[in-house]
Amino acid sequence: MKGPDEWDGRELPGSPGERPRIPSPRSAAEDHGPLPDTPPVPVHDPASDTVEALPGAGPGSEPPALQPLPDPDPARPHRVLKSLLGAWALAACSAEETAAVETHLTDCASCADEALRLRDAVGLLHPADSLDLDPLLRSRVLEGALGRRPARIPVPDWAAPYDAETAKLDALLHDMGEAEWRAPVRLRWFEGDRPVERESTVAGVMGHLMAVDGLVATALGLTDPLGTAAPPGTPDPLIRTETFWRAADETQRPLTVHAPWRDQSYALMRQVSFAGSRVAELAVPYGDFRLALRDSFLDRAFECWVHAGDIAEAVDYPYVPPAAGHLHQMVDLAARLLPSALADRRRAGLAAPPQRLVEAGAPGRTLHLEVEGNGGGHWYIALDSPAALGTPERTVAHIALDSAEFCQLAAGHISPEEAAAGQDGERDAIREVLFATASLSRL
Repeated sequence: MKGPDEWDGRELPGSPGERPRIPSPRSAAEDHGPLPDTPPVPVHDPASDTVEALPGAGPGSEPPALQPLPDPDPARPHRVLKSLLGAWALAACSAEETAAVETHLTDCASCADEALRLRDAVGLLHPADSLDLDPLLRSRVLEGALGRRPARIPVPDWAAPYDAETAKLDALLHDMGEAEWRAPVRLRWFEGDRPVERESTVAGVMGHLMAVDGLVATALGLTDPLGTAAPPGTPDPLIRTETFWRAADETQRPLTVHAPWRDQSYALMRQVSFAGSRVAELAVPYGDFRLALRDSFLDRAFECWVHAGDIAEAVDYPYVPPAAGHLHQMVDLAARLLPSALADRRRAGLAAPPQRLVEAGAPGRTLHLEVEGNGGGHWYIALDSPAALGTPERTVAHIALDSAEFCQLAAGHISPEEAAAGQDGERDAIREVLFATASLSRL
């Protein structure tokens, strides 16, 4: 009799009945007929006290035919059901296959033992984890690699936040489909004393980031991403963004902006890594004001993080804030820009004139800005002149804000009235600094 797992030699490689990789046990010798010269089996007859041989048990006689065991599921042979045990243990069988396997296990001891072993093995597997990569994975890998061997061409400290935030945003965009690239995004910022909003898409936001990063790229001698469509002179970020949006091909797939933005961010990092401190103070024009390159990279890192949060909110994806050290650098930039922002608001008639004139470098009236939480610290803001010196001894007001809330205020995502600030001292000075912080925002 041919066993259920027995190979009969007809199952050639590549054929439908190809032999499994693990060979089945060899059949017993008696399955192919009697052994040679098998003696008759004696039978004792108590009545006659004689021994007789079983009929047909002599040499050359045929053994009685073996009766096969009934198959519990004739439609599914043992071999098929055994091959399903792995899928059954992983709960990957269909309802029909599950029923057939479980019926078979009640009648087949060897398969039942194998099924128990497989179920125990499945219990040792790790639970299912998210397939999404941690946005900070690249930073951790680089940190570990650089900890073992310092980079021959290190990234400047002031460019590290931009490197980290662009890498996080790149990871967010990597697995987005075309429908998500068309998802609506609400952009918010402050102009004067009022909030401003504008609707765009994920693709539009990425075009905006690339167009404004182009100001840094051209300052470093790199290609302008706007190409021949770039407006003349040094227009501000809003004009460059609107130029990019107008020049965008309506028939172009929106996700095609991803690769050019990523390539530009790589080129910026490569350029400043090779140049190092020699370009740290290079002036980058932003229309009616300029920033040193080191501050411009912090500004671009902050805006990249803010708009990445806008994109993540639009596609319902969690997004983490910058590392504490990087966030501190961004908050420090905003705090250092506040005296100039106060002066700009006074020139525009949006703030009261200074109470007294202060010579450049001399201490004047000061507001103590305390930012709590990750990336926080203490800053002393000169109130009467950008050239004055803020000191603890001349403090007339104190504001305490959480770091996340301070950044949301500086990004124009919350109004000064909404900022839950701990306040003490001159009310007018506190109000003017809160509105100056919101005025740092732009599209």
